[in-house]
Amino acid sequence: MSSQLSSQFTYATAAPQIEGAWNTDGKGPSIWDTLAHTPGKILDNSNADDACRSYDFYRQDVALMKSYGVTAYRFSLSWSRIIPLGGKDDPINEAGIQFYSNLIDELLANGITPFVTLFHWDMPQALEDRYKSMLNQSKYIPDFLRYARVCFERLGDRVKHWITYNEPGVYTLAGYAGGAHAPGRSSNREQNEEGDTSTEPWIVGHTQLVSHGYAVDMYRKEFQPSQKGTIGITLSGNWSEPWDKSDAADRAAAQRALEFEIAWFADPVYGPGKVDYPGCMRKQLGERLPQFTEEEKRLVRGSSEFYGMNTYTSFFVKDNIVGGPIPPEDHKGNLRWFNENKDGVSRGEESDTEWLRTAPWGFRKLLRWIWERYHVPIYVTENGTTVKGEDKLTEKLLNDRHRIEFYRKYVGELAKAVKDGIDIRSYFGWTLADNWEWAKGYTDRFGVTFIDFDTPEKKRYPKRSAAFNRDFFKHLIAKS
Repeated sequence: MSSQLSSQFTYATAAPQIEGAWNTDGKGPSIWDTLAHTPGKILDNSNADDACRSYDFYRQDVALMKSYGVTAYRFSLSWSRIIPLGGKDDPINEAGIQFYSNLIDELLANGITPFVTLFHWDMPQALEDRYKSMLNQSKYIPDFLRYARVCFERLGDRVKHWITYNEPGVYTLAGYAGGAHAPGRSSNREQNEEGDTSTEPWIVGHTQLVSHGYAVDMYRKEFQPSQKGTIGITLSGNWSEPWDKSDAADRAAAQRALEFEIAWFADPVYGPGKVDYPGCMRKQLGERLPQFTEEEKRLVRGSSEFYGMNTYTSFFVKDNIVGGPIPPEDHKGNLRWFNENKDGVSRGEESDTEWLRTAPWGFRKLLRWIWERYHVPIYVTENGTTVKGEDKLTEKLLNDRHRIEFYRKYVGELAKAVKDGIDIRSYFGWTLADNWEWAKGYTDRFGVTFIDFDTPEKKRYPKRSAAFNRDFFKHLIAKS
């Protein structure tokens, strides 16, 4: 793999964003179902009750993927569809298990390899009601392990690629620091009734790391010997470049940004030396950052057999000089972000999403930074963009040039990184189809397939980017 591009060009999705059927066939409510039905929490006042109706039309989606030439599909399981109340002693919903079993069989019958994520943000509401879910590590871990066990037992004979958590950092910060995402907790009482931005994110992040370690330990001991699968975690992170490269403080700030965003989870799992969070985090957060017990250290270090990498853009970063102590609500390393650097160079062309600009110049740098720091095979598990003006179905919309150029440039940088000797095993575009984009509702469209949400069947229309990606990736593989 060090000199050739992987043949796996494919797409990723998440259950809450595409499935719909939010209360069908015994499924229990998740924290996102709760948030979506709370007035004022979603930008367009929508909900994911139907989403893309992939629960009903999964065979159609698999047929689309086959026509797009993909060889693998990354999707998540809905915990509350499988165990409606979520807990270790709660009943299993056989209809939920059957749905995912049918989906996996359909994928395999069409030559598509399933990559399965256990947790993509949709915590069963019952666990939030019982004990505040991840804020109570001792109660949460047995419940998560029982859920993982059910999935391994019932699906692991056909699933050979497992991901425990998707973007634990984003789940933590958006749900417990910013408070805009479920479960909607922060110190901002104008927005959230409960929460403490200064402490809860670090508790929740630690719970995810430790529970991930326990789940991997269980899989390796009880299932991997017979099922022969692989397991890991997917982390989020974008490249951070100094606003002023000649300024030592800005260079340090850019490194700090990478460590607060990425190394927060990656250092304990992959890093050399002692198992701990990055030193810059310890220095700023002090006792608010949990300590690893000896047992947790053993479980977490080496608990991912690959580096799952979700990335979208790049930023210019400047040190945030403050006159006094860093505010306890700061959770990103005392930084400021800019769309242009000191010399007025833009980080990239705008998309339809405020923070997301096409910035492939940082993608290769990020791949190199991760490879040199951790030296594990990289699976790019999410990468994609929105496009301005994709709200109405038109021929111009389906000819999504901005998205095509995004993929051309990012996959091109990926190919260069492979030739640099970086071990990259896959590339998953985000996403297969326009979907319900969390607190943005249906306003952000990331798909290579347009979904007409106004039609009962959520009619699907391939965009040109789907055909481009199929042909472009084949071309790169032939050259490698």
